[in-house]
Amino acid sequence: MPLIRNLKNTDFDTLFAGFERAFADYEISFNKDEVRAMLKRRGFDDHLSFAAFVDNEIVSFTFNGIGQFNGLKTAYDTGTGTAQDYRGRHLAGQIFSTALPFLKEDGVEQYLLEVLQNNLSAIKVYRDMGFEVTRELNCYRRKISEITNLTRREATSTDLKTKNSLPIEIKPITVESVRELCHFNDFQPSWQNSIESIERGREGLHCLGAFINREPSGYCVYDPMTGDIAQLAVKPEYRRQGVGTALLSCAIEGLETDAVKILNVDAADVTLPAFLQSKNIPLSTKQFEMILPL
Repeated sequence: MPLIRNLKNTDFDTLFAGFERAFADYEISFNKDEVRAMLKRRGFDDHLSFAAFVDNEIVSFTFNGIGQFNGLKTAYDTGTGTAQDYRGRHLAGQIFSTALPFLKEDGVEQYLLEVLQNNLSAIKVYRDMGFEVTRELNCYRRKISEITNLTRREATSTDLKTKNSLPIEIKPITVESVRELCHFNDFQPSWQNSIESIERGREGLHCLGAFINREPSGYCVYDPMTGDIAQLAVKPEYRRQGVGTALLSCAIEGLETDAVKILNVDAADVTLPAFLQSKNIPLSTKQFEMILPL
């Protein structure tokens, strides 16, 4: 009989082994550095995360991130999984039920998660538990070799120009500068792309700023290890002038992967999807963001 307990004092190797076991039959793979960075960036709290153990091995888990979202203290489902041999035993539900009293005691006001829109069984379970859909989120992916209409440059970033021949300078900026420029976004980033997430994961992220006549005109935050573009935004008056293209081009040059991904774009937004479409970066998956008030 699996024993459910929190993950306080559980070493990372045990966490990673449970993660690998849960996703062993999926067409995805993770290395330790990626999982470690993901947990840090998403605010993983081992005291408020729970798992089912058999012989000191994790067979099912929910890793909870803790932070602020929409002004409320929030728990976020950073990752949930169950080893193939233990599926069908409702362990994920038991783990969630075990966690709830501890989350409430800690002052958590809501529980946030994302679920694929085609995962109808999971959506039904969440709705039955009281979760409500708060918005739709779209995810985009493309191999770098298949991306089109990028800026090709042979010298420095100062060779980049707008369509009106104004020089665009692309240079590194700090996470603090990103916080000051977040209002360039047309929508609120999801949990994993929020400024708080960027601040938590700053060691593994690169931040670029675009400047025209020394004035900030856009910025981009990306993870060179995973190809994840966390945020990409251009000041409204400088859009459709090549600033977004310059930022994306420079970010792609810094990637260690063969593909780029832009996750959790608000489906109500039109600007960023149109930009991605112009680069031949297609919609790959659709998610629901769901919240349960506690």
